[in-house]
Amino acid sequence: MPMEKTILAKDLEICRILNGMWQVAGGHGQIDSESAVSDMEKYHESGFTTWDLADIYGPAESLIGEFRRKIGKKEKFQALTKFVPNPGPMSNSIVTHYIEQSLKKMDTDCIDLLQFHWWDYNDTSYLDVLHHLSKLQNEGKIKHLGLTNFDTKRVKIMIENDFHIVSNQVQYSILDNRAEKLMVSFFEKHNIKILSYGTLLGGFFSEKYLDADEPHRGDLTTASLQKYKNMIDAWGGWQLFQELLRVLNDIAKKHYCSIANVATKFVLDKPQVAGVIIGARLGIVNHREDNIKTFDIKLDQKDISLIETITKKSNDLFEIIGDCGDEYR
Repeated sequence: MPMEKTILAKDLEICRILNGMWQVAGGHGQIDSESAVSDMEKYHESGFTTWDLADIYGPAESLIGEFRRKIGKKEKFQALTKFVPNPGPMSNSIVTHYIEQSLKKMDTDCIDLLQFHWWDYNDTSYLDVLHHLSKLQNEGKIKHLGLTNFDTKRVKIMIENDFHIVSNQVQYSILDNRAEKLMVSFFEKHNIKILSYGTLLGGFFSEKYLDADEPHRGDLTTASLQKYKNMIDAWGGWQLFQELLRVLNDIAKKHYCSIANVATKFVLDKPQVAGVIIGARLGIVNHREDNIKTFDIKLDQKDISLIETITKKSNDLFEIIGDCGDEYR
């Protein structure tokens, strides 16, 4: 089955499964840059040509630069990076300085999609940042502007200020459907797409955890597992999660695929979702062959209903946490 692609914005086609580079930032095993770049080539050859990264993901941008030099200019891939500044006054020169750094590290003249993140809504300088980023976009240094972990209220303010936003990257999974409360309907109106992460709960959506005892903190060997165990606890706890895994396992067997495939397809089928970001532990472990099977599956209404019989027993994460991204503020 070939990779499914989608038009995220004018002149920007992306893979619907994106390679997430958060894992190179630390907390997921030691990354060796040579084996990482070699692994990136394998992803590319397998059709996984869209990379999600950030200026704060350790060596991620530099790895993209090395990768670009290794495969040559003729080979096309998409690198979507993030600008994650510390809140404070944001002059044009400060923003330009950071974007120039990203361009240099990534060895490119133009960033395909710049996904902006801001930690503190009380500091409205994020609107200044968008103004400066739009200027850099007009200068041809950024192709498109997107966001990471902004809530619907703030995106509405941006739209009212005439900023053109093509996407917002948020947590979205079978467990976490907060995007469906406010964001999806607003995004449909304004043609903004969702790039989802946390869709596999850092690896919890897998056969490995089916009928497994609840892990202790010491068993959670990656930053992702630690983060998403907290999400499972808030959602409804380990026993309810086991009920969900058993249902997903039955659906996976029916479709001759993995639990991860079912969890990924469930979110890919949602309105406004352009793609799902799946973490790549470069040079350590990969799931390329399994991930590509996602596109073979057609979840039917019976599958969806079975999943919903479990999820309707859970806590409402929107009530507990708030809108998408509020877990970071």
